[in-house]
Amino acid sequence: MGKLFVVPTPVGNLEDMTFRAIRVLKEVDFILAEDTRTSGILLKHFEIKNKLLSHHKFNEHKTVENIALRLKSGETGALISDAGTPSISDPGYLLVHVCVNQGVDVECLPGATAFVPALVNSGLPSEKFCFEGFLPPKKGRNKRMEELKVERRTMIFYESPYRVLKTLEQFAEAFGADRQVSVSREISKLYNETVRGTLEEVIAHFKEKEPKGEFVIVLAGSEK
Repeated sequence: MGKLFVVPTPVGNLEDMTFRAIRVLKEVDFILAEDTRTSGILLKHFEIKNKLLSHHKFNEHKTVENIALRLKSGETGALISDAGTPSISDPGYLLVHVCVNQGVDVECLPGATAFVPALVNSGLPSEKFCFEGFLPPKKGRNKRMEELKVERRTMIFYESPYRVLKTLEQFAEAFGADRQVSVSREISKLYNETVRGTLEEVIAHFKEKEPKGEFVIVLAGSEK
């Protein structure tokens, strides 16, 4: 029986790659990547020359059974995403689920994920929180925000630069413009930035400064 390693990759700075992650990627029989072009740059930087295979949300339903079969036959594989930890708002869950159900050993290495530094850096309560990832783009979006009105824990969302301002405005309408929020962008990169304040204040900031990069929104929970 082989083994599947789930390997986090840097969300920004390549120095966030762990020694263990590099060793595992050099030792496995094959590496599954969300985007082979993006991952190819990372692997070249660390002189990792193992076979790279494409594994993403558009083909995973067709490939998981064959991958599980290879692992059951004794091969070892590693799953990586473009940035961060696979299956956290990235492909990965389906493969892990199939491997676990078929008795294949799975081990997830600790490492980079964007929401943890954003949460800690926010200054908002972090002992209890809920991770929402990306809200539904259309259908179900308003319903989910309505459900979260009574959420007392700190809430964490991912958002693209094209939707972040609209999302903050929707939050202000749903949760109140005076709700505290912390918005982090480009985590671990050269131009990383965190903007804190009320929703009204942070909206005003991004109306003046065009949003760029990938965003993590950390929103205070309800006090009622």
